[in-house]
Amino acid sequence: MTTSKNYQPLSFEEYNEKVKNLRTADDATAFLKDLIAPVLQSMLEAELTDHLGYDKHDPRGRKSGNNRNGHSTKTMRTDFGPAPIEIPRDRNGTFEPRVVPKYETVQPGVEEKVIAMYAKGMTTRDINEYLFDIYGIDVSASMVSTITDKVLPLVREWQTRPLAALYPILYLDGVHFKVRQDGRIITKCAYIILGINASGSKEILGIWVGEEEGAKFWMKTLDEIKQRGVQDILIACTDGLSGFDEAIRAIFPEARIQQCIVHQVRNTLKFIPHKNKKAMAKALKKIYTAPTEKDGLLAFDEAKTAFPEYAIYLKSWETKWPLLSLFFEYPMEIRRIIYTTNAIEGLNRQFRKVTKTTSIFPHDEALTKLLFLAARDIAKKWTVSIYNWGTIVAELAAFFPEKASLLIDA
Repeated sequence: MTTSKNYQPLSFEEYNEKVKNLRTADDATAFLKDLIAPVLQSMLEAELTDHLGYDKHDPRGRKSGNNRNGHSTKTMRTDFGPAPIEIPRDRNGTFEPRVVPKYETVQPGVEEKVIAMYAKGMTTRDINEYLFDIYGIDVSASMVSTITDKVLPLVREWQTRPLAALYPILYLDGVHFKVRQDGRIITKCAYIILGINASGSKEILGIWVGEEEGAKFWMKTLDEIKQRGVQDILIACTDGLSGFDEAIRAIFPEARIQQCIVHQVRNTLKFIPHKNKKAMAKALKKIYTAPTEKDGLLAFDEAKTAFPEYAIYLKSWETKWPLLSLFFEYPMEIRRIIYTTNAIEGLNRQFRKVTKTTSIFPHDEALTKLLFLAARDIAKKWTVSIYNWGTIVAELAAFFPEKASLLIDA
């Protein structure tokens, strides 16, 4: 058993004298570091006095049925550095301190810093070095994991939160990561749904970690957002995954589907020899920049005529044309935001930037936790709605008159 150092709060005169001797910002920081432990100690002693109902050395304590019972040592990691304190105890073991809760050794402010740095993709070693250099705090990898695990209830709450009844536009895409499972390292997909809500703001509806990307899993995620309140989607923008359109229509049969033109162009160009790649890219651009679908088909015929040796690679354009050409039905303001999935690809690039320091995740929860923290960080910057959203809403209402009330009254 240890004995208390009997930290005493500074008197007004002592405090003033110390303040008068401060000359620099470093002096002020050192003063605050010296102050934090005594202040915490005094607060703990006051808490125990309140719990017992009598002051230290008060004779009433002998008849109270519960007495002070020494102290246990603990070093708190605070914003001002490590603070060694002694936690007072009572004989009955009923004292539960609020200032420094049991089993807690990290101040909430420090936890917030750890979580913020982790969300930026910093490694546990980087976090430890930073906190040690700035605050003199040693934070191990296991402690970083313990601290960041505290967001898991928030992840579950976020993943099951109610959603809006209508999302005019949804972007669906997946990002692949290496995850350890059953002693093996396998590739898993983080299924991400990014929506544009009725206010014109971006919103991540959810992140799901599953096996390799497939239409069946997408159907499961879409069914989940429907259970969370989504009644309608006007336009769903996807990449070229096989079976994607069937999966969407199975859950949202009235949704219009636009397959990403940029994905289609990339998939075509990867087979074209370098000497003709630039010319082919120019020919394909004429297709999706054409003013009408008819003009787009004429541009496609020109591309086939100009490059007959690559007809096999252009065949998929004909097969997928109903999904590729949807954007031609709409005015330019809507076309710009649906002909490509660049919006969600930009989000995915930010996810990859955050996760690049972790080549292999120990389990699904670790990946989900980091993606959630990164998503929360990214979403803070989404403060402005899509440019010219008022005009876009009016145009969407004209094309989907039966959904106009949901669009305008949201």
